[in-house]
Amino acid sequence: MGLPTWLTPSHGIILALLLGFAIAHSGLAALRPWGEAKIGPRLYRVLFALVSIPLATILIVYFFNHRYDGLMLWQVQGVPGVKATVWVLSVISFLFLYPATFNLLEIAAIAKPQVHLYETGILRVCRHPQMVGQVIWCIAHTLWLGTTFTLVTSLGLVAHHLFAVWHGDYRLKKRYGDAFVKVKDRTSIIPLLAVLDGRQTLKWEEFLRPAYVGVLGFVALLWWGHPWLMQVTSRVPW
Repeated sequence: MGLPTWLTPSHGIILALLLGFAIAHSGLAALRPWGEAKIGPRLYRVLFALVSIPLATILIVYFFNHRYDGLMLWQVQGVPGVKATVWVLSVISFLFLYPATFNLLEIAAIAKPQVHLYETGILRVCRHPQMVGQVIWCIAHTLWLGTTFTLVTSLGLVAHHLFAVWHGDYRLKKRYGDAFVKVKDRTSIIPLLAVLDGRQTLKWEEFLRPAYVGVLGFVALLWWGHPWLMQVTSRVPW
């Protein structure tokens, strides 16, 4: 008995691409102390980007081109309110994915990259905002597209970010020891849990940062350029 016809090879390929990205991304993060000692923080940041960005680009293009592969589990694109809901969830996801605590100069290796122990802004809401943002993004896009390919992709992305939660905590504890344990005790993985049980207090002034304006601008640009982006990626023969 063969595989069902809807189970296209793209399902396995996207999982393989996700696994490759996860190994490279998390592996380089784990090797950061050793690598920085060998070649310096700035050069290691450049190396990290040279590996991660092409792999991420391949993933994104492949996802765009195969998003409707497989079995259509549901079709709600014509249901009133769904499109608006997907965009609202997408905006929220990016606010978590790219918190204002990120230092853009360090990301670009203009300033010396460092490992920070933050407990401000979005991290008061959740200690691992990227994981939360990715989960929200996956929910929104799986709802909109409704295909088995998108569902498989989303499950792979969420699995990677759940691993990154453990891996991130492990690396921070290894670097900061008791200082991280205290931060961990005052924060939560589940959004707002530490606030609700009194371990953390939101400080709204910490959210009034230019980085959040940049994120909203990026989302607006993405909304405007989304059709064009679909056309461009469709020309890639993957």
